Amino acid sequence: MDFVTFVRSLKIYKMKNIFYLGLLSIIIISCQKEKKIGFVNNGTVINEYQEKKDVEAKFQAKEEAWKKKADSIGQAFQLEVQQTQITVRKSSQKKAQELMSGLQQKQQVLQQQMQFEQQQLGQSFQTEIDSLIIKVKDFVKDYGKANEYTYILGTSDAAASVLYGTEENDLTQTVLDALNAKYSEEK
Repeated sequence: MDFVTFVRSLKIYKMKNIFYLGLLSIIIISCQKEKKIGFVNNGTVINEYQEKKDVEAKFQAKEEAWKKKADSIGQAFQLEVQQTQITVRKSSQKKAQELMSGLQQKQQVLQQQMQFEQQQLGQSFQTEIDSLIIKVKDFVKDYGKANEYTYILGTSDAAASVLYGTEENDLTQTVLDALNAKYSEEK
């Protein structure tokens, strides 16, 4: 084999390798999945989620019952104050001071009890809301996996992490509808 033939065969060999390398690159690129990205408006999803509305309604009823109880206790205490004032007018100074001191202690105990109950109600509500938010996050995560999303971003008016997104990437209503449908099934 002479030198010229050798150079030609080497060029053909290089051309084949370049062709195969190019073909391999095209195959690798075409096999890669396109990244699927969507976003949801967190505030809308949470606030329009039926379970949250139900939790709020339940706690609103509990708060109204608590207010009625507080009003009832307050009225009963006011009646006791009025009766004690009548008794104080007829009593000695020492007895009057004892009665008034007893009323002040009772008032403090009642106020502490009512504050404690109000705090318990607030903490219970917050615990349920926190649990609900975790449930929504888990749902979005599962939705993303099931629908082969690479990312689902969250945004809200308070923390706008998505400054722009096309309507086709806005999954807010889709996720909300699916979440509400799942909640309806669970009820």
